[in-house]
Amino acid sequence: MVDLDKLGNGGTALEISSTEGERAALAKRFGFLGLPAFSARVTVDRRPGGQVVVEGRLRGRIVQACILSLDPVTQELDDAFRLVFAENVTEDRDPESGEALLNSQGDAPEPLTGNMLDVGEIVAEQLSLTADPYPRRPGLKLEDVLPKPKGGARRSAPEQRRHPFAGLAALKDKPRRGR
Repeated sequence: MVDLDKLGNGGTALEISSTEGERAALAKRFGFLGLPAFSARVTVDRRPGGQVVVEGRLRGRIVQACILSLDPVTQELDDAFRLVFAENVTEDRDPESGEALLNSQGDAPEPLTGNMLDVGEIVAEQLSLTADPYPRRPGLKLEDVLPKPKGGARRSAPEQRRHPFAGLAALKDKPRRGR
């Protein structure tokens, strides 16, 4: 946690090293099989106009389940991030549903509430964004995990699929009775 009221002119620099327990909690939170290594370097700086800039670089190693085979897949992380926070940021809301609307400015500042900034949570969120959402074991293709055709013989031509309205088409061509 960084107290923004006590932030000096030069900002502050933080070295974040995670413990084994913290890595286990983060792995469980984000659905990873494991998080053997995770650290970050972060700077927090106040800019003119009341903006707070958080810049950093996270490094680590995560283990996730392959989306095709469920085998463990390891991903090395080395990612830079930058977030801008500002006071009095208002979200545009849909007048009917009350849901927040997306801002057309991709770099619009995040709302800053209070004088405490949870840098640990910011780094954890960046970890989840950096992780591959669809990890795949190298060289594995979908065909490798699909069931093989029964009987061992491969069919030379693709099997014809029956159109869902084929029965109606047959009725259309049939002569009408009683009219």
